[in-house]
Amino acid sequence: MEANPVLGVVLHAVGGLAAASFYIPYKRVQNWQWESYWLVGGVFSWLVAPLVAAAILAPGALEALRNTSFTAIFWTYLFGLLWGIGGLTFGLSVRFLGLSLGYAIALGFCAAFGTVIPPLFMGTFGEMLSNMSGVTTLLGVLVCLGGIAVCGWAGVLRERETEAEEDNAVVEFSFSKGVWVAVFAGVMSACMAFAFAAGEPIAAAARDAGVAATFSNVPVLIVILLGGLTTNFVWCAYLNVRNGSYRDYASAGSASLVRNYVFAALAGVIWYLQFFFYGMATTKMGAYDFSSWTIHMAFIIVFSNVWGLLYREWKGSRPKTLAVLSVGIAVLVLSTVVVGFGNYLAS
Repeated sequence: MEANPVLGVVLHAVGGLAAASFYIPYKRVQNWQWESYWLVGGVFSWLVAPLVAAAILAPGALEALRNTSFTAIFWTYLFGLLWGIGGLTFGLSVRFLGLSLGYAIALGFCAAFGTVIPPLFMGTFGEMLSNMSGVTTLLGVLVCLGGIAVCGWAGVLRERETEAEEDNAVVEFSFSKGVWVAVFAGVMSACMAFAFAAGEPIAAAARDAGVAATFSNVPVLIVILLGGLTTNFVWCAYLNVRNGSYRDYASAGSASLVRNYVFAALAGVIWYLQFFFYGMATTKMGAYDFSSWTIHMAFIIVFSNVWGLLYREWKGSRPKTLAVLSVGIAVLVLSTVVVGFGNYLAS
């Protein structure tokens, strides 16, 4: 498998754009509770899209799964299930912090944990510290954490300035509540990186079955996202029963029921595309492909902040606050450059 870090970074950028954009169609869903449109979108992103992608791009996916040990499939599924918990709380972080700040804090922590813990788990962390490429990659993670801190500072300033405004773009904005949810979401969401590592035997079996190396992670995503679907289905179904929102699936009140399904499904498909491109990108990143997680997360943060500004989530903020936010985004962009350079040295 030939390394091409430049192409890998480009694919991560496309995946980051998809991840930062998936929540936008949900804004067009009307008269449905959160758990209803989240579950409908989830069925398309965690079940329908992975199966369709496998049928088209990786026709040997089922054969690869049959030829993979139960242990590898179990751990891949389990990490996917844990990641699903992070996905649930991530939705709450966006609810309390908005697109820009919610993405920045949750995914910043997700990037750091998802990059550092896999080599610790596999016992290769010491090896990283012994060469320039590994040290450079870890430096990129530290830069990413610095970007998180700066974005967090912008969030504190924003809360002070806008908490009294009734027309705030994020009606339920609460930095103190949202930041704790975002930290937990980030830690749990990092399990996606572990899931890809655990699913490497599936990818290898896919390549042996004739699947192109670029698409060898497509069958891995089937198992990972099945775990995510399990977690989200249980929680959303519980909320549907508790809140009586199960009626949403058959009615949208004065809104169009078909329209709600279309936009929820669109959000789900866009969401899936982030990991579709992520899976392709990891095959191009070389020896330190685990650093893909940092690059992917940083691109999501950058693009989500662009959406946040376009949706005027920072309306009413002072120039100083916007300047701090801009610095934070710039630092996060810098972190992707540093991590990418570390991969270049390794390759």
